Amino acid sequence: MTSSPDSSDLVAAEIFVSGMVQGVGYRFFAQRAAEDLNVSGWVRNLPDGRVQAEVEGPRPRVEELLVRLRVGPRLSSVTDVAVTWKAASGSARGFMVKP
Repeated sequence: MTSSPDSSDLVAAEIFVSGMVQGVGYRFFAQRAAEDLNVSGWVRNLPDGRVQAEVEGPRPRVEELLVRLRVGPRLSSVTDVAVTWKAASGSARGFMVKP
């Protein structure tokens, strides 16, 4: 029996994005991209000017999200995307922008 790729290769990632990523719609860009890819999690601004996200989903979709986050919205200027891979819990649902 083979598992579906949507359940067998779930991964989670903690992501820190540096550059000009606050005040340019970056969190909402990340939310739209995550929802488009059907990836769960959240995104928020940090006091130090970075954006943090925690995401969970099938590895290919999370990797595609990372590609999009490295580009960012038109007014952003991403200088670094740091990723820490984690074990997926499988319990995350939806994607939200945290204050």
